[in-house]
Amino acid sequence: MHPQIRQDAHATAPRARTLALVLGLAAALLPTGCSKKHGAKSEDAGPKIEGDKITLPAGSPQKNSLAVEVAKPVERNIIRLTGRLSWNEEATVRVFAPVAGRVERIVAMPGAQVKEGDTLATLYSPDFAQAQADASRAISGLKLAERTLSRLKELFAHGAAAKKDVESAEDDLEAKRSENERAQARLQQYGASVGTVDGRFPLKAPLTGTVVEKAINPGQEVRPDQILAGIEKLTLPLFVISDPSKLAVLLDVTELDITGLHPGQKIQISSRAYPDRVFEGNLIYIGQSLDPLTRTVKARGWVDNSEGLLKSEMYVSIDVTGSITEPPQGATGITHGDGESRPRTAVAPIDIPAKAVFFKDNRHFVFVENAPDNYERHSVEVGPELQGRVRITQGLTAGQRVVTEGSLLLQAMTEGGSKD
Repeated sequence: MHPQIRQDAHATAPRARTLALVLGLAAALLPTGCSKKHGAKSEDAGPKIEGDKITLPAGSPQKNSLAVEVAKPVERNIIRLTGRLSWNEEATVRVFAPVAGRVERIVAMPGAQVKEGDTLATLYSPDFAQAQADASRAISGLKLAERTLSRLKELFAHGAAAKKDVESAEDDLEAKRSENERAQARLQQYGASVGTVDGRFPLKAPLTGTVVEKAINPGQEVRPDQILAGIEKLTLPLFVISDPSKLAVLLDVTELDITGLHPGQKIQISSRAYPDRVFEGNLIYIGQSLDPLTRTVKARGWVDNSEGLLKSEMYVSIDVTGSITEPPQGATGITHGDGESRPRTAVAPIDIPAKAVFFKDNRHFVFVENAPDNYERHSVEVGPELQGRVRITQGLTAGQRVVTEGSLLLQAMTEGGSKD
């Protein structure tokens, strides 16, 4: 090669390498600049917020965190309450000693089936012995007065007795008769009749049933006024007789649930002791006043316990199938988050997942999907929660699409937009 040409080639090579380096660097920087410009455009296309409404841009990644469910009306208004079981008072009697004395013998033990008039225990009572003696003496005095009057009447008929003696005997007979009636009534009050004067008082069952409780021991001293002592151990009844095949259900009902209850409703009772069993019963009474401390109404029902599985004083859960009620007359409306009061509508309650509802500023809210990518916050009134679902009594209608997942995300986005 010619020397001049070789020299030009050596001079051109560094320039070519420099140009290639500059072009490569420019090519490397060009996508980065475009990416930054494109990113800035994406940041500009954020959610659009207008009051309680929020519109997400197309393709927003936040939509992947949202889930929607169609609101449906409540088919059965099931009210979940708590309560406890107790003896059925209509078939229960608590037995106390009507006399003072000492326990000699116990006849009936817990679980024993007794009939009305059966002896539960025997007490030795000086008071009862005195009543027996008074009754026997009254009978003897009455018989003596009758014989005396009869003899004086015979003597008076033969002129051997004065009339005033006959009249005095008649007065004495009336007095003895009254004394005998008083003594016999006292003895009958104890459930006994005239017999031997031994002071042994039979404590008897006042009705037929099962001995479900016993708080009496041999040698124990009992008194008829021990219930006034105010000491729990002393105020316990000696025996409790009941019919355990039918137990009472005592309920505490909140103000929100009162309108859905009425006597005669069917109730279903479940217990932690038998998680797979449901026991049937009825609601029989609803109280007329609220407890000033708990703000609840006392209600009572009964449950069939013919199998003997349930026990008195058990805590239970009660499901009541109530009636679906309309808003009260004269109700004005609900104030929504935008401050607008919208009229109430007489619609059936709505059942939605409890996680769809959130609490803000002492009110409950949900988000409703009005259109794809368009959501609106609604103020609602909630009822009782059951098995992860809550009843909405006002603020929603059937068919609306409620956000069940991501409502807090939408609320955060709404608050972020309102601050701007």
